[in-house]
Amino acid sequence: MSKKSSKSSFLVQGSILGIASIISRVIGLIYRIPLTNIIGDNGNNIYSAAFEIYNILLLISCYSLPLAVSKLVAARMARGQRLNAIRVFRGALLFAFVTGTIASCIVFFFADSLTAALATSESYLALRVLGPTLLIVAVMGVIRGYFQGMGTMIPSAISQILEQIVNAIVSVGAALYLFNYGLKVSELLGNSEGRSEAFGAAGGTLGTGAGALAALIFLILILLLFNSRFKRGIAMGAKRHKESYGYILQVLIFTVVPVLLSTTIYNVNGIIDQAVFKNVALFQGYAEESISTMWGVFAGKYKVLINVPIALASAMAASAVPSIVSAFSQKNKELVKQKINSALRFIMLLAFPCMVGLFVLADPVISLLFKETETKELAAMMLRVGAVSVIFYSISTLSNAALQGIDRMMEPVKNAVLALVLHIIAIIVMMVIFNMNIYAVIWGNTIFAGLMCIFNSLSIKKYTGYRQEYRKTYIIPCISSVGMGVAVYLFYTLLMKLCPVNVIATLLSIILAVLVYAVLITKLGGVSKPELLEFPGGSKLVRLFEKLRLM
Repeated sequence: MSKKSSKSSFLVQGSILGIASIISRVIGLIYRIPLTNIIGDNGNNIYSAAFEIYNILLLISCYSLPLAVSKLVAARMARGQRLNAIRVFRGALLFAFVTGTIASCIVFFFADSLTAALATSESYLALRVLGPTLLIVAVMGVIRGYFQGMGTMIPSAISQILEQIVNAIVSVGAALYLFNYGLKVSELLGNSEGRSEAFGAAGGTLGTGAGALAALIFLILILLLFNSRFKRGIAMGAKRHKESYGYILQVLIFTVVPVLLSTTIYNVNGIIDQAVFKNVALFQGYAEESISTMWGVFAGKYKVLINVPIALASAMAASAVPSIVSAFSQKNKELVKQKINSALRFIMLLAFPCMVGLFVLADPVISLLFKETETKELAAMMLRVGAVSVIFYSISTLSNAALQGIDRMMEPVKNAVLALVLHIIAIIVMMVIFNMNIYAVIWGNTIFAGLMCIFNSLSIKKYTGYRQEYRKTYIIPCISSVGMGVAVYLFYTLLMKLCPVNVIATLLSIILAVLVYAVLITKLGGVSKPELLEFPGGSKLVRLFEKLRLM
């Protein structure tokens, strides 16, 4: 396969997973709107506290498995060792079953103590409901990692979308039913404030397990359909060197642990932020209701929206690992650099307009998606303040994957530890000295991601000699996005004066944003015709741009 076709295939596979992740995030955003409207900001606080604990156990038990399995399988496939790739898959399944079961038991039996640590004891029921999901996700992650290591993102992509569809339907339905049930219980028992929100939050978490189970069943069916291919692979590789399961388990652990440490440290800031914010705010004299509302808006509105564009970076990172591993296994340093450059440029072309769009349209988007409450202005301001983090999280996520792909597994760990410590100090200083309350957490997250970008970039440069090109990767997308933002702001303001209907003005403004950005990015030379052809659907985009005389 030529370098050009390899590069195009890599971007296509990454985009398949990226599009699926975006669709999943959009579905997640859509169902969180009625869910938020059902359980309210206090319910979101309860819901997010349960999920923060669940996510930590997920990180520790199995979050790193898809990436680790993908890396190990890709390395063996690059050497033509299909049998060993399959044995890695089987060994990883056993590993996932053990760790997933342990994590599920911890969550289920110690839910009371875990939620009390976050000063949100009402979350115990929602957390307990999430317990069995850990085992399901662990097994599902191994299967997804196997397919990704084999070079196909389609099973993972379809299962992600299926997972979110089932999740959305069950979450909203169960939340509504259990919220009303909680109201009835409160009426019967009297003085039971917050019971309905706690029951509603538990209903929301029920959808997570149902969605994961549906995705797992789908992936198992795909495996069964291709069972004959697996058997042929075993027969073809039977005479080659066969790795023992003991050796595979050892390699898996040595691969999982660094990835586990880096992803855990990289993501643990969520639960640390919550614990620091709530306890410092209580110490400062904030009312519990005020703290709950602020965190509910942060978790239920701000993070839901800000994570939509970041999903593309996560998907591209997952796609980049097998491709970087394959190039690294072949000792092709130039190809490694090319893969990193292609992924980063592709992500930046989308991250910059997303950042500016969230900043400019913060108020309209919040009004469009969520019912009018007294926290609308708070949510919009959070979105404006935190919009820049989209850039930093996108770069840091991809750079993490790049370092893991070149076998520098501990570099993201060391970088994340230092960034985590500095970010905690920053949050405490901003809360205690500058009294920035919830905005301290938003700025703290931005600082954390920014530091990770710097540290990871230095590490990549050290071990690969990679130097990022700035003009087409950062400067032109930034200028194009700013121009887009000015046009959209003026257009939205004019529309609201002529036709003060937020839904129409917001949707038309988003359409204009896409058109203006496309014009600016091509006219300023941010993307050329040959480069655009390498992107997914590039030929169609080229034809469209040529008709519009943009190329």
